[in-house]
Amino acid sequence: MAVTSRVIQTDKATKKRFIVGLLLFLGVIINYMDRSNLALAAPVIGVDLNLDSVQMGLIFSAFGWSYAILQIPGGLIVDKVKPRILYAIMLGGWSIATCLQSLVNGFSAFLGLRVILGIFEAPSYPTNNRVVTSWFPEQERATSTAFYTSGQYVGIAFFTPLLVYIQNAFGWRGMIFITGVIGVIYSIVWYLMYRDPKDSKANEAELNYIRQGGGIVDMDGKQNVRKASWSQLKYVLKNRNIWGVFIAQFCLSSILWFFLTWFPTYLVQYRGMGFIKMGFLASLPFLAAYVGILFSGFISDYLIKRGHSIGFARKVPIVSGLILATSIIGANYVDDQTAVIAFMALAFFGNGLASITWVFVSALAPSHLLGLTGGIFNFMGNLSAIAVPIIIGFLAKGGSFEPALVFISSLALIGALSYIFIVGKVERIVVPEE
Repeated sequence: MAVTSRVIQTDKATKKRFIVGLLLFLGVIINYMDRSNLALAAPVIGVDLNLDSVQMGLIFSAFGWSYAILQIPGGLIVDKVKPRILYAIMLGGWSIATCLQSLVNGFSAFLGLRVILGIFEAPSYPTNNRVVTSWFPEQERATSTAFYTSGQYVGIAFFTPLLVYIQNAFGWRGMIFITGVIGVIYSIVWYLMYRDPKDSKANEAELNYIRQGGGIVDMDGKQNVRKASWSQLKYVLKNRNIWGVFIAQFCLSSILWFFLTWFPTYLVQYRGMGFIKMGFLASLPFLAAYVGILFSGFISDYLIKRGHSIGFARKVPIVSGLILATSIIGANYVDDQTAVIAFMALAFFGNGLASITWVFVSALAPSHLLGLTGGIFNFMGNLSAIAVPIIIGFLAKGGSFEPALVFISSLALIGALSYIFIVGKVERIVVPEE
């Protein structure tokens, strides 16, 4: 009996995939701290470097120029280079660019370094998606995607007050430098700890569990590149579902980029909040978004386990979240600062609820075009990183922020309609052999 017990224990599946999920979560926290630290410092930087709202809008959007343009090349790289190496290079590169931002004294230098930041961050989310697709079965994929994506909210929610305190103590330069150093350190941690499933300490029972659930454990980057072709990609891009997801992702990302760029400035300059108060209150919508995305992943995977289709289970939280996000327009009709934050928190909760959209890439993309399809998906979404900061800068130039919030609310509605009327049955696209 004792011998049998030991055999059963040996055959029990390991849980190494959850450590991988934690590594992705921490990487996303650092990713978004380095994207959003500029937003916290913007009111001070604008005064210190004598920059107007249009110039700040251009600096905010500069990251998006390179980030969006390089999504497709980045997707090709993701299909070719193993995540262990690629993620470490990306983290180190964008973190060094962040550190260098603390040294600039003018518009052009800031613009250039934000472009460099976008270059190194470009393959990050396609890499995250590849890691999740290879490490997690379908019935756990929404939860795992929600968990790592929640890092973009939880890091800002919990660290915004701390970063504002650091800025008050060491200035905006010190705050930006510190966030960059953290990323350099974590690039080393990632390289030392991450392995692909077949190279990891996950036992065969866990690998079989992932395989049987649709996880692509045996993904081989070099093999994928040999199989892929542009004619096959063109076939994928003819798919109606893909375009419905692309359109909605632009709208969803637009809401996020408002909060990552103009939101602190809106509270300070247009709602009259002090920096310390802004630091605490600005974290509340991010906390709401964090709750929203965790709830989204849980309910979506629960619906899968209850026998609902993948399309229904994934669309329910996404469409509901985008409809909730339209409530951001309510801030135009209240004067009380608490009410303003309440509307912002409700809207960003909706954004979080809708932010499991990467599961559609995992479900729709052919396995050998996973990185490339993910790159195009992220390209479409992050066109908003270019457009939204500039558009808001112009809309707010007259001294009123109300048109900007109408703009964001309208995009949320368009995103919901795209999932309702364009995205149909969700199944992996099978490309014809050449």
